Amino acid sequence: MSTAHYPCGRGETGDPRHAPVARAPSTDQDADLATQSYPRSRPLHRIGTARQQQGISIRSAARRLGITVREARYQECETTNLSLADLYRWQQLLEVPVANLLVDLDGPLSEPVLKRARMLKLMKTAGAIAHESKSTSVRRLADMLVDQLVELMPELEGVSPWHVVGQRRTLAEYGRVAEQTLPDSLFVDPGC
Repeated sequence: MSTAHYPCGRGETGDPRHAPVARAPSTDQDADLATQSYPRSRPLHRIGTARQQQGISIRSAARRLGITVREARYQECETTNLSLADLYRWQQLLEVPVANLLVDLDGPLSEPVLKRARMLKLMKTAGAIAHESKSTSVRRLADMLVDQLVELMPELEGVSPWHVVGQRRTLAEYGRVAEQTLPDSLFVDPGC
C-alpha cells in the first residue's frame, strides 16, 4: 500500500481533484471504487476543532504525539485522510471517543460533543485547582467539584488536570520568544 502526502489532502496543483489515491486497487471491485469520483475537499474528521475546543495548543499536541508541529497541522486538517493508528493517537490525546472525531454530516459539532468538551475543560480546571491549591478549604471544595463532575459524567474519572509547568515570569522578564526569534516563514498557514 502506498500513500502520498500533500498539504490538506490536495495534489501538487492544490486542486482537490488531483489528490492521489490513498491505496492501489487489488481487485476489480476495488478498481471500480478507486475510479469513482470522491471529493477530496470533503471534511473527514474534526480533530482540529476538538483540539481547539479542549484548549490544547498545536505545539503541545505535536510534542505529546511525538511528531513535528508541521505534521500535527497536516494531520489535524479536516481533509487529511488519516490512518486509523493516527486517528486513535489523536483520540487518546484529546480524550474523546473516536466517533466524536469523525465527520458524519457537514454540520457543526453536535451538542453532546460540545457539552463533553466543556465538561472536560471544567474537569481539567477543577483538577488543576485541587492539585495546585495551598489552601485546605479550596482544595476540599475543588475535590468536591471533581466528585460532582464525575457523578454527572463518569467518563471524566481519571482525566488529568491542566499542566502547570515552571513559574510565572514578572513583567520585567522576557520569555524565550523574545530571546530567540523565529523566522516568519515558520508561521505560514499551510492552507487548511
